[in-house]
Amino acid sequence: MKSDDERDALRQARERWEKGPVADSLRRLPERENLRTWSEIPVARLYGPTGSPPDGYLERIGFPGEFPYTRGAQATGYRAKLWTRRPITGFRSAADTNRRVRELLRQGQTGLHFVFDYPTLTGYDSDEPIAEGEIGVSGIPINSLDDVRALLDGIDLDAISISYSHWGPYLLSFLLALADERGVPYEKLSGTTQNDVLMYYHSCPWWDLPLAGNLKLFVDVCEFAVRRMPLWNPVSISGYNIRDGGCTAIQEIAFTFGDAIAYLDACRERGLTVEEVAPRFSFMLCAHIDFFEEIGKMRAMRRMWARIIRDRYGSQDPRAQRFRFHAQTSGTSLTAQQPHNNIVRGAVEAMAAVLGGAQSLHVSCYDETYGLPTEEAIRVSLGTQNILGHEAGIADTVDPLGGSYFVEALTDELEKRAAALLAEIDAQGGMVRAAKSGWVMAQKHAWAARYQAEIDRGERTIVGVNDFRVAESREIQFLRPDPEAQRRQIERVRALRARRDAAAARRAWETMRDAAAAGENVVPHAIAAAKADVTLGEMFAAMRAVYGEVPAHERLYDRMDATEEASR
Repeated sequence: MKSDDERDALRQARERWEKGPVADSLRRLPERENLRTWSEIPVARLYGPTGSPPDGYLERIGFPGEFPYTRGAQATGYRAKLWTRRPITGFRSAADTNRRVRELLRQGQTGLHFVFDYPTLTGYDSDEPIAEGEIGVSGIPINSLDDVRALLDGIDLDAISISYSHWGPYLLSFLLALADERGVPYEKLSGTTQNDVLMYYHSCPWWDLPLAGNLKLFVDVCEFAVRRMPLWNPVSISGYNIRDGGCTAIQEIAFTFGDAIAYLDACRERGLTVEEVAPRFSFMLCAHIDFFEEIGKMRAMRRMWARIIRDRYGSQDPRAQRFRFHAQTSGTSLTAQQPHNNIVRGAVEAMAAVLGGAQSLHVSCYDETYGLPTEEAIRVSLGTQNILGHEAGIADTVDPLGGSYFVEALTDELEKRAAALLAEIDAQGGMVRAAKSGWVMAQKHAWAARYQAEIDRGERTIVGVNDFRVAESREIQFLRPDPEAQRRQIERVRALRARRDAAAARRAWETMRDAAAAGENVVPHAIAAAKADVTLGEMFAAMRAVYGEVPAHERLYDRMDATEEASR
């Protein structure tokens, strides 16, 4: 009865407040109407206990480190250990990237994350005609074990976590071959293979094999990591690429979990249990510009993942239920106009990631709209994280916004809307079918078109783009492609082929191909191929020989054309 009396008193007090101070204020100065988050969730004037009742606190919110993990995956938050500062790095060559990384480690970087150029991502060596003009432009060119030696020169493999944006057994085999060379047991290696083949299929134009082939190799990497690499995450399921490809926070949640469910199901078909693989699944989220919505999104995803593991898969294992994620501030929120405003955008988004409970973080650099970031921009990016961790005080208590009426209401609403969208994916037979049909792409395109139209009409303000514009004369310095570095990389891979034992390389290549054809786990054979100086492009060719080229109906741009044609 006391609770009912308190609710009545709160309701009456709010009614008096709205008829008094609010009504008086609105007569003097009408408020802005129809305010919404960037994902179109209406924002009320005020949030309080009547809008977010305390009922079911333990089931909805709970305590950090306990089910449903809304307030954090770990009980201590950042009080015991700050998030990993993991700037994403990769440019020009392996040796150049190594020099930059070693300097960043001296400035406070605590984890590695490498990105590769377009030929490496799509499985071609630097001396192939298709790679011309793209070598080292968007990341590191990696052709062989020799390049990975240069990339990790002077870096202790068992002393720092190493993550990289690629998939399948290719780059992993080079890393493991290097570990064998240095006498480092696989059990001591920590890090992540992105390996998010479904995301690449429906959100990025980086195809190399038919989806069925890539899913098989995905499970190979998971199985090998579960059996041999206890500290390694065999996948980082990327909501980041999905979101920055043009979608809402709600779509980011649902599509990310749609991919994760498909991966869990694929691993279970191989005989792996949820308890074996789910604790090894990591996630990569986009920290976008809508500060409170992004915090609510990250909290909602922790709660949803815990319930997916418990209710969908019947697992009570806390290790499987904990949602762990890396966050990267949004690339698409950055503007070429007034680029130094991007420093502020990055700080706001990084703060949202920290308050949302990220385990590691990269702050996108202010000059990335022009090309690969300069050293100055990377220092600003890393400095932003150091200030948040050591000066701002936001990491001193666990989930400091927990219990905020607004944040909890957003968390609930994001979960409700994302769960409904995830149910639509299930109704279509799961994420694989939804991606193959073009439905996922169509959902993203519809939102992206609407979003851009609102910017064009001035209904959504982007500072420096459609409002608050200024005349700019300062030329921005940015990294440009280096033709001499490209030439050296081509010579490097050709020299490797000239000096290697050609017969041994051929045997290792054939063994890897035949293992794939026989349905075996390819990872051990890829390691042997790496040691025989088989190149990355040749490994990809071995897999294409088994799984075939990507058919036209699976190619992203062909599916995009078909989707657009169907929508007309």
